[in-house]
Amino acid sequence: MFKFKPVIFIIIFIFCTFGTTVYAQKILIYMDLKQTDHLKAYGVTYRTLEQGFNVEWLLNFRGGSFLMDQSSETERVLRIRGVAYSIISGAEAAAIYAKIEENNMEVVLLEKAPEIAVYQSPRQTKWDDAVALALDYAEVPYTKLWDREVLSGELEKYDWLHLHHEDFTGQYGKFYRNYHNAPWYIEMVRMNQAMASELGFKKVSRLKLSVAKTIKEYVRRGGFLFAMCSGTDTFDIALAAEGTDICDAVFDSDPIDPDFQQKLDYSKTFAFENFTLITDPMVYEFSDIDIPPSHNPLLRPEELDYFTLFEFSAKYDPVPTMLTQCHVSIIKGYMGQTTGFLKRLIKKSVVILAETDGTDQVKYLHGNFGRGTFTFLGGHDPEDYRHYVGDPETQLSLHKNSPGYRLILNNILFPAAKKKQRKT
Repeated sequence: MFKFKPVIFIIIFIFCTFGTTVYAQKILIYMDLKQTDHLKAYGVTYRTLEQGFNVEWLLNFRGGSFLMDQSSETERVLRIRGVAYSIISGAEAAAIYAKIEENNMEVVLLEKAPEIAVYQSPRQTKWDDAVALALDYAEVPYTKLWDREVLSGELEKYDWLHLHHEDFTGQYGKFYRNYHNAPWYIEMVRMNQAMASELGFKKVSRLKLSVAKTIKEYVRRGGFLFAMCSGTDTFDIALAAEGTDICDAVFDSDPIDPDFQQKLDYSKTFAFENFTLITDPMVYEFSDIDIPPSHNPLLRPEELDYFTLFEFSAKYDPVPTMLTQCHVSIIKGYMGQTTGFLKRLIKKSVVILAETDGTDQVKYLHGNFGRGTFTFLGGHDPEDYRHYVGDPETQLSLHKNSPGYRLILNNILFPAAKKKQRKT
């Protein structure tokens, strides 16, 4: 009778028992400087999740790489989209895990593709919204919502919501001085007033406050909110100004409450407190939350405008680490109606993710509210330093490795790392 030698038996046993795990090949989408298209890489990762497969996010490993089971279909998509990757063995994957364990790195399991919504008016063009541009380029699906959908409960269908160049104060973006006779401005005012009337509000400011409060409740119940540009500070301003009139007569046909500043309630806001409003319709600014170079770009020339990402402990602070994954730590700055946030006006409970060195400007922040989170990123378009009304669409095919756009796309994968159950 044939007998196994002990050593051979052990080898066969290990192979049969653990072979599918130890020797299974993996796809490594590396995200360091060798990546050919960082932005498309997020889209492939999202697509993998969408198909029901898990992905491991290797925080701080080669720029925040992605690891997934080998699949000929995934490889095909990676080649089509021009994303660089490697096929690695189980032994190589084990070596990566060992390196991660010994360093400021972590493995985060991404389990479910989040349902994504973008708050955007019907008249808004995609080049007015850097996030819509990023999602389109990365080939990540999303749904557009506006006031009617938000107030009718549609938000509950989505895990993640984005606000961009919005004005929740009812002052129409404070474009009055330069554009009040422009056809697009007149149409924007008409559209907002018609929506307010249709939904039973006497003023646009009251409609937008109701929308902001609904979004706040969405976050409290477990939603993920990401905002850029004036979608950040006007959201908090609207919440703080509930119960008082901060709109000049040119916006709502009646005067401002003379005691508006004293009536602001900062306990209702997400990120900011103790700010002072700027209500003059001739000034293209909402408050002192925003600081230079928005007020005066000459104070910080474009060639000197950079901001620095903070480094966090991947094992103990995985959320801010996820949000700051990038292949560089210093990123070229860019302006917006709200370019950045004055540090002393940020609540102590908020985590600062990036700031402009040598200034009081915070560029990127994150916080928790109820069961959900909010993340605010200053500026309008990471690859268009001064974005003016009517400027052409940014061609992301020319900016495949944009660090600023990577920060945006980190945010769409962050919810996949956490399963949530909303409670009333």
